[in-house]
Amino acid sequence: MRQSYVLLVAVGLAFATATVYGDDNAAISKPPVMQNMSDNPLFAASALQYQMPAFDQIRNEHFAPAFAEGMRQQMAEVQAIANNPELPSFDNTVVAMELSGQLLNRVRKVFFNLVAANTNDTFSAMQRELAPQLAAHSDAIMLNEKLFKRVQSLYERRENLGLDAESAYLLERYHTDFVRAGAQLSDTDKQKLKALNAELAQLSTKFSQSVLKERDASAVVVESKEELAGLSDSRIAAAADAAKARGLTGKYVIALTNTTDQPSEGALINRAVRKRIHDASVARGSRGGEFDTRDVVLKTVKLRAERAQLLGYPNHAAYQLEDETAHTVDAVNNLLKQLAAPAVANARKEASAMQQVIDAEKGDFNLAAQDWDFYTEKVRKQRYDFDEAQLRPYFELNSVMQNGVFYAANKLYGLTFKERKDLPVYNPDVRVFEVFDADGKSLALFMVDLYARSNKQGGAWMNQYVGQSSLLGTHPVIANHLNITKPAAGEPTLMTFDEVTTMFHEFGHALHGMFSNVKYPRFSGTAVPRDFVEYPSQVNEMWAAWPEVLKNYAKHYKTGEPLPQDLLDKVLVTRKFNQGFKTTEYLAASLLDQRWHQLTPAQVPTDVLAFEADALHQAGADFAPVPPRYRSTYFSHTFSGGYSAGYYAYIWSEELVADSIDWFKENGGLLRKNGDWFRSTLLSKGGSADAMGLFRTFRGRDPIIEPLLIRRGLDAASQK
Repeated sequence: MRQSYVLLVAVGLAFATATVYGDDNAAISKPPVMQNMSDNPLFAASALQYQMPAFDQIRNEHFAPAFAEGMRQQMAEVQAIANNPELPSFDNTVVAMELSGQLLNRVRKVFFNLVAANTNDTFSAMQRELAPQLAAHSDAIMLNEKLFKRVQSLYERRENLGLDAESAYLLERYHTDFVRAGAQLSDTDKQKLKALNAELAQLSTKFSQSVLKERDASAVVVESKEELAGLSDSRIAAAADAAKARGLTGKYVIALTNTTDQPSEGALINRAVRKRIHDASVARGSRGGEFDTRDVVLKTVKLRAERAQLLGYPNHAAYQLEDETAHTVDAVNNLLKQLAAPAVANARKEASAMQQVIDAEKGDFNLAAQDWDFYTEKVRKQRYDFDEAQLRPYFELNSVMQNGVFYAANKLYGLTFKERKDLPVYNPDVRVFEVFDADGKSLALFMVDLYARSNKQGGAWMNQYVGQSSLLGTHPVIANHLNITKPAAGEPTLMTFDEVTTMFHEFGHALHGMFSNVKYPRFSGTAVPRDFVEYPSQVNEMWAAWPEVLKNYAKHYKTGEPLPQDLLDKVLVTRKFNQGFKTTEYLAASLLDQRWHQLTPAQVPTDVLAFEADALHQAGADFAPVPPRYRSTYFSHTFSGGYSAGYYAYIWSEELVADSIDWFKENGGLLRKNGDWFRSTLLSKGGSADAMGLFRTFRGRDPIIEPLLIRRGLDAASQK
């Protein structure tokens, strides 16, 4: 599963976790000194097209005063709304809140989006200081009694206000936001809630920063080139470059990704090196030292449970899920339980096939986690006469993006793309494209940041620097981020098929943001329930393997020859291959996420790793060769990334995805009429209506689970 952006909204403000840009020279620990507004590019909307941030002008020292002034301005605006002597109206209360905080919204988007993509020590320090300040600022708004009374008054009279559908839904969402934020608590409990929120904000920041530093500190140093047998020349060269960057000339450094499974394990012949890499991966955050996250995990779980009970819920999962499309803990537990047993059964079958290969080769060892990818490729080659490494020369990055991702978007939606090299970026590897609609009108700006860096968070995600809103008159500025290993200078970037699929996935999020056609910023783009946000992105993955699209981008980077038909056929026939592993590792992480967040404060354990082992055992998902995709100590989705009790969202969304893929196939596939229908009924609506209602409008009925079971190889026919 891919790590993806989720828009969190509080009083019209997007709070996205990310990373920062500029020189290492800001005095973070001192109160910000107010600057002349004309000297700080963050104080006014950018003069660039669609208010794209002027990255070439923004410096570290601009952020602290912009945050301080942004919070001051919004608080003044909110106080004016709360103390307005006029009777509450939709315009003077709800719309006024939507219009508030534009400076703060602008600076926090730039800051946090860049924190994820281009951080440094200065910004890490700033992030630690900002976390409790922003939590307190949000609490001061959401727990403002006078403000809530105005919203409550409107909510009680909502049937008589003559509101259009989007405005009525906005009022409903504001009321829900206030109630869930604790607006109905006593003054004493509000103070407890503020303290909990402040501490949780600090813990989230500490976790995310520790995970990033631990990932870099855990990179594996290899002494000789011979030990890297099996890796391509370009990957060996990249490992040598990584070693040089660390002052280890003559050696090789294998950097870790954020997942448990590491990409190099599928190619390395040396089993001892594979084991070193795997052991380094799973030990992250539990080795002791300053980057150990076990205490942070335990404190976070306990405080989240305490906050949930303060708000009237039995546990954090119950609190989180109430506002998702799943709604209840039971619904999520039932789904995971329904899938876990057949997934693990599939994984055991796959393991048995690999053990046969090991035994035939006189391996004299039992399959272990570090062996899975390596022997998967052997079985794939044996069973299908197909080695996935054969695909890489046909998946050159620029061709995948322009002849694949952009091509599919043109066929489905009529979009065209023009690279804009005149617009400033925060890193030389970032590219910007202007996106034009089918009628030739400019629609959005699209930024792509595809290469891994040591100061960039792991995974892949989408974010928005500027969201669409007709109320504000703004157009989308959207970014996609991947973590592809950058090749040595002069070498092409050749991708795995998983990376190709990830690029299509993240562009599905981008389309959700670019096609947004709503009035209120609260509903812009991906501002939908967390277990719905992954739905459009996963639908877009289908085009990666669609024959017409695949033939258009899968061309040999040297000769330009198309992917041979026999290889294409093998790509398509092996789509379900290794699904036991993929489903089991994902479900194991989802089960951990739920187990942690279904605890009461009194049930929080003292040993993170022992709790993990017991949770997986109880769920029947403790199959040693397939560890969880993320262990708790580096599970950023749930402990710092906005997916707490929500990692199930990918598989929940996939039920809708599989059903939707069937719809596209039934209606002719890659056709403009299909893209236009998906766009008009769903992608353009953002969060402006009930999510499942949007799905029903698109599909014509409720989703059914059978297509998901078939897609994952969990149906009865596949189990035979």
